[in-house]
Amino acid sequence: MIKMQIKNENKINFKKLTSESVELGILLTLVGGFLDAYTFVGRGGVFANAQTGNVVLMGIEAAAGEWEKAVLYAVPILAFIVGVVVAETIKKPSMRLLIPDTERAVLILEIAVLFIVGFIPYTGPDMMVTVAISFVAALQFSVFRKLDGSPYNTIAITGNLRSATQEAYLAVTRKDYKSAFQAVRFSVINLSFLAGAILGGLLTSFIGVKAVWVTVIVLICPVILLSTDEYKSKNVRIDAKGSGV
Repeated sequence: MIKMQIKNENKINFKKLTSESVELGILLTLVGGFLDAYTFVGRGGVFANAQTGNVVLMGIEAAAGEWEKAVLYAVPILAFIVGVVVAETIKKPSMRLLIPDTERAVLILEIAVLFIVGFIPYTGPDMMVTVAISFVAALQFSVFRKLDGSPYNTIAITGNLRSATQEAYLAVTRKDYKSAFQAVRFSVINLSFLAGAILGGLLTSFIGVKAVWVTVIVLICPVILLSTDEYKSKNVRIDAKGSGV
């Protein structure tokens, strides 16, 4: 029966890297951690990704009567909101003709914006940088939402940490190997975010504004991987007739 099935299909498809792949998640969360450290260390102590932190800092400044400082934290929040709206717009079925591959389009836009950000010196307006990064972070967050079918976050760690802990608890209490596997996955994602934050803090301190170009290099990798796997899925076929299976 297996022979007949193979003979009828006469091909074997390689596993395709998708927007939910763990490999892609590692790269994206590394970028997420890096960008938050980059803006906090080198761009005025503002979080570009973690809007929870910006809301808290805005509230603290507002409570102290420092309204000008409070506004500084409000601007990246608004940029993030705009980014979410744009992401939801380009994901609509009616946009498929214009933008057939949403994931790669978002990655390429993010690469372009971050590349430009690397040219803005410390003497330039920090707000321009944080707004740009908050915008692309929102795009990334809105488009890449699942890790192999499970919800996760590429620009913050709180939800991922909860998921890792929950799955680990289920693995121990129920002897559930699937939960153990998921706990490892989310733990790897969390460590990737931490690695990105460490790398972002160190490189921003030593290199300066151009440290953001490291994220450009990292983001080019998933674009290449997604493009390569699409090419394989369309063109690579293995003839099983003479394999003797």
